Formats: sequence, structure tokens, C-alpha cells
Amino acid sequence: MPRLTSSPPHIHFFFHIPCLVFLCSLSHVAESQIPDQEQQVLFKLRQSWQDPSSLDHWVTSNSSSHCTWPEITCQDGSITELNLVNLNINYSIPPFFCDLKNLTKLDLSYNNIHGEFPTVLYHCSELVYLDLSQNYFEGPIPSDIDCMANLQVLILAANSFSFDIPASVARLWRLRILHLYQSEYNGTYPEEIFGLSNLEELSLGYNDKFAPSQLPQNFTALKKLRFFSMPQTNLFGRIPEKVSDMEALEHLDLGINPLTGEIPGSIFALRNLSRLYVYETNVSGSIPLAVSAANLSWIDLSANNLTGNIPEVFGKLKNLYSLNLQSNHLSGRIPEDIARLPALSDVRLSNNNLSARSPRTLWPIRPKLENAAYDASFLNNPRLCASNSFMRINVCNAQSHRSSKTNLTLIVILAIAAAICILLVVLFTITASRKNRDWFDSTPKLTSFQSLNFTESNILLGLKEHNVIGSGRSGKVYRIIVNPSGDTVAVKRISNNQKLNEKLEKQFAAEVEILGNIKHRHIVKLLCCISCENSKLLMYEYMENSSLDHWLHKKKRLSPISGVANDMILDWPKRLQIALGAAKGLCYMHHDCSLPIIHRDVKLSNILLDSEFNAKIADFGLARMLAKHGESCHVHRKYAHTTKVNEKIDVYSFGVILLELTTGREAKGGDEDMCLVDWAWRHILDGKAIADAIDEEINHYSFLGEISNVFKLGISCTVKRPSKRPPMKKVVQALLKCSDPLYVVEQTSRHNLDVAPLLRNPEHDEMPQSTHRLLRCNTY
Repeated sequence: MPRLTSSPPHIHFFFHIPCLVFLCSLSHVAESQIPDQEQQVLFKLRQSWQDPSSLDHWVTSNSSSHCTWPEITCQDGSITELNLVNLNINYSIPPFFCDLKNLTKLDLSYNNIHGEFPTVLYHCSELVYLDLSQNYFEGPIPSDIDCMANLQVLILAANSFSFDIPASVARLWRLRILHLYQSEYNGTYPEEIFGLSNLEELSLGYNDKFAPSQLPQNFTALKKLRFFSMPQTNLFGRIPEKVSDMEALEHLDLGINPLTGEIPGSIFALRNLSRLYVYETNVSGSIPLAVSAANLSWIDLSANNLTGNIPEVFGKLKNLYSLNLQSNHLSGRIPEDIARLPALSDVRLSNNNLSARSPRTLWPIRPKLENAAYDASFLNNPRLCASNSFMRINVCNAQSHRSSKTNLTLIVILAIAAAICILLVVLFTITASRKNRDWFDSTPKLTSFQSLNFTESNILLGLKEHNVIGSGRSGKVYRIIVNPSGDTVAVKRISNNQKLNEKLEKQFAAEVEILGNIKHRHIVKLLCCISCENSKLLMYEYMENSSLDHWLHKKKRLSPISGVANDMILDWPKRLQIALGAAKGLCYMHHDCSLPIIHRDVKLSNILLDSEFNAKIADFGLARMLAKHGESCHVHRKYAHTTKVNEKIDVYSFGVILLELTTGREAKGGDEDMCLVDWAWRHILDGKAIADAIDEEINHYSFLGEISNVFKLGISCTVKRPSKRPPMKKVVQALLKCSDPLYVVEQTSRHNLDVAPLLRNPEHDEMPQSTHRLLRCNTY
């Protein structure tokens, strides 16, 4: 009897074909649903963040439209990257965030997110890149952060994280980039971090509450490290000679630390090193004479105890852009070759013991140095002289220039050249004066602080009356289109009929010194300056919506460009956004700069608004940098109750702005008989409802809680005694919490750092108990 041995396999095969087809179809359906599901997550995310205007373009048009949005990167139709940078996001990260299963990169930097570290991100198992910098996170970094085992990039800088940096960070063994700078850590960092062998960038700087420590011996084992930054971290002791083992190092910053000993010569043997910062330390001895780090572009060894000569070999650093050796005890001549370096644009050698004369070729071949911004670069070198009287040091004895036939020949040539130049200048001046008699009286010199897409001639040709958009005590402000693409800059012209007087010179110098060295998204960006004998020009990024005073008060409400009446009303969300932005700019100046900066002239006209009504602090002509332990000087009579200048005068002025934003009244016109501050305090002391003080244009029931809180914050900032006014860091936190009542409820019982008192009791010892009760309640 035949055996049917082949039947079962055939039956088995054909039975599974439909199953296989069915399973494949299910897989295809599941994959096709991913874009729809992820898009719904994005819509839900936007809703949880209260529909910020920066995400208005998150709308549906087809199933994969979200992959075309600028903040999103997709691969195979699924979201892999979210770049949500600087979008004014004010709320925390929701629990459903990691429903984006394939997310590998998340960048939420430069927002206003607060709360503790978002452990909900532990569920984003594919995440390799996380940037939460420039926000308002607080509390500790969690001890189980190593749950995010795949992380290669972790950037938590510029937040308010506190306590120790946990050892668990060192268990993220795949890390290539770790940035934890500028927070509130009040403990220490784990030495195990220096065992992360894959690290390419490590930045722990500007954490001045770290416990004092020495650089651990094993830190030089980071063979792949390119970027190492630990300024202002209480490092003491010597810089290890073994730093030469870090062969990949390109950027080394150990500034503002109590280091001792000599600078090891091995640092200058790092062939890839391009930036070296060892400033404001106690290092001593001479600068190493052997330099094989030919790629050096920035050298800052200022404010130390260095002695000896400036190494001749510095004149062979063809890439050198900035050399800062000021405030040391260096002696001898300035090497001739330094003046011939092709890239050199910033030289600072003041406060040394340099002798002989400065090389003639230095004269600030490098026309960029012949500017008020750099005329102090060589001060306080008693035996140093220059060949040009423009700089503020002695002019060399002319007889010494005739010591040889070569010098005499050179003088003759220079005299002839000077005569020709003078003749050309005279002819040019005569011609120019016919076209524009309001122009410069000497050759202009441009100093840039950013990369520019225009030249000085583009600016000078635009100094016409029809381009004037404002004027003040020191000069006019112009709106100038600088190239065919339509790019626009704002130009402040500081000028005088006679030579620029001392006061205007100081204002110009203050503006250049401060804005040329700080960068923050809520501080106006200084692009460059142009200097002449009788005029100074400052070029800024152009702010499309002009200043806040053009929008807030009815009688001043003008269109920024045309100057005609403008009927647009600033609604409350925009006013709160502006207040928060301005507060963050002042907070950065007071708390995050190496030397605190006080503005001294905070008012509506000095708060500029971009096209999205983001605020930027401007006009630093009266600003001052404070010394480390405070610098005192007298101040405008409106602060007559204080005797010294400190950051509290800015807090007071900002409080006035908060009162203007909430009441719609002008600072000088709270009532016929009193200024706004006195009027607001009288309103509170008389027990009147806060709702009666609110600007009628924004007095809507849905915003009453927020507006009332901001009004009370303005009261807190304008108390009579400066010591009772809150620091700007607390003001920023209070403004964030004003717009998020749920956060206050959730966090008040969990943290000692609570700013709620700023919204309740302005000053206990200056108010009756009835007023205290009023401010503890939301009385409308």
C-alpha cells in the first residue's frame, strides 16, 4: 500500500501562506499608523504647553506633514529628532512625551521650563542626545540618571540644579559630551567623571559653590577630550605637567581659580590646542619659552603673577587672534613679530612693566586696534611708549628714531606718505562735506564683534535724516538697510559739535566694553562699532518692534517704522512674555556674568522688542561692572534713599516696569500728585482692590490672577529699603510661577526654595497687618 509521505508538508506549507500574508499586512498597517500616532502626540504636546505662538504652524494637512516642520527630523516616516530651541515654552515635560518611541535627539534649550529633572524621559529608551540647558530646572540631578543608558550627549548647563553632581553620571559610559556648567551645585563633582574614556567635551565651569578641590591626577587620562572647561570652580593647587597626555585637547579653560605654581610648559606642547584660558589665578613664574602648539588662536593669561618676557615665539603663531596678558608683572620689549601676525585683532598688555617702545608696525598695520575700545590695551607700562599719540600712553622721543640712516630714510618716507594722505583726506573731506555736512571729521575705523555681512561704507552712506528713527541725549538712532538682501541694522550715533566730551566717551566705552563681551538672547546684540574723533557709531541688531514705550502707553503708541499712530494693544500674554524676557536679561547680568553688571537705566524705552515681541535689554551707556566685592558710587537722585550702587537699583526700576505693564500708567504719572510707585503703594495701603488698579485694556477675568501677582511683584521690587528687594533670580522664578498656578500648588510643599513670598508680602516692617492680609489673598 502506497505511503502518502509527501502530503503533510504540502498541507503545512499552504496552510501558512495566508497566515504569513495576514501577519505581514498587520505589520504594514502598524507601520503606517506610526506617523498618525506621532502627529497626535505632537498636537497633544502643543496643547499641554498652552499652545505657544511659536508652534502655530503645527497643524495637520496630511498624515506625514509633521516631518516637514522645521523643529522635527524624521527617518522612515518616524520622528527621530525634536529641536525645540528658544520657543518660549513655559511648562513642564508631560508624561506621554516618550510615546515618540523612536526619538533619539531632544533639544529643549533656551526655554522657560521649570521643575525638577524630567524623569519621564527615562522612558525614551532610544535617546542619545539630551539638551535641557538655559532653562529653570531646579533640585538635584537624580541619582538614577544612569537609567538613560544610551546617552552620548548630556547638556544640563545654565539651570538651577543644586546639591552634588551624582556619581551615577559617571556610569553613563557612552557619553561623548557632558556640559554641567553654570548651575547652583553646592556640593562637589564625582572624580569618576574623569574615567569616562569616550568624553570629547567636558564643561563644569562657573559653579563657584563647588567645594574646593584639586584637579584629579586621572583627568589627563581623557585621551579623546577636545574641550575641557572648569573656570570658577574653586580649583586650587598646581596644573599637572601630565596635561600633555591629553593629545586631542583643543580648548582649555581653568580661569578664575586659586591655582598656584607655574604654567607647565607641557600645555604649550599640545599640538591641537587652539584656545588657552588661565586668567585671574595665582599662577606665577615666566611664560614657557617653547611653544609647539602652532594652532593657538586665543591666549588669555591675564590677571596673574607672571614675570619675565613675552616669548618671542608668540610672534610665530600665525593663527593668533587674541592675546591678553594684561595685569601681570611682565617686562622687556614687545616682540616685533607680534605686530605682523595676520590674524591678530585683539591685544591687551596693560598693567605690566614692559619697556622700550612699542613696535611702530603694531600701530593699534592693525587699524582695528586704533579704536577707543582698545586704547587702554597698553596702559600702566611706565617705560613703554608708542609712535602714535592716539593711544593713551607716552609718545616716543622723536630723536631716538634718527639713530641710523635706515630710520631717517623711513621717517622721510613716512612724512611724504603722511603728506599725501593728508592731502587726500582734505580733498575727501571737502567733497564729502558738500554731500553731507553732518558726516565724520576724520577717517572712520571699524571694530567688529560678530561676523558681518556689510562694510563701513554701507553704514556711512545710510546716515541720512530720512533714516532717523529716534534721538536721545547722546545722539540719533538710524535704521539702515545694509545690503541688497534687505538686512537691516540699528545705528546709534554718539556725536557732539566739538570733540567728543568725556561723558559721551565714557558712555561709548561702557557700551563697547559690556556688549562686546556678553551674549544673551534677552540682551541686544552689538555687531560692531565705528570710531572717529568727533563721532562714534554703534551698530546693533535691528528690533522690528522698537521699544516697549512705543506700545504700552496710549499717547506714545506709534508704529515702530512709520512713526504714525498705532492702534494695536499689547494683550496680557505679550506683556507677561516681555516682562519675563527683560527679567531674564537682567538676571543674567546680575548673577551669571563673571563680574556683575548693573544697568542703572532700566526703563521702557530701553527694552527693545523683536518681531515676536521678545524683549531685549538695550542702552548700556550708564552701566557699570561691579568689582567682585562690590563697587560703590553715587547714583541718580531718584535713588536718593540709597548711598551706593548695586543691582538693587535695577530691581527697583524693573519693579516700576511691572507696575506700568499691569496698570497701563506712566512711571511719572501714577496720579496728578504722585509718581506711579507712590500711587501703587498708596492703593495697597488704602486697602483698595487690585482689580481697580489694572489697565482696562487687559482687565479680563481669565488673567486677573496672573496680573494681580505681577502687580504685587512690582510692589515687592519697589520697597524703600534696597536690602528688602528680591534678587532678579527670584523675580524670574516668580514671573514663571505667576503664569503657572498649578506649579505653585505642586512645588510649594516640596522645596525650600520658594518664591511665593515675593507674591504675598512686600515688606513686613513697613506695612500694617491689614495690608499683609490683603497681599496674602488674591483680592480683586
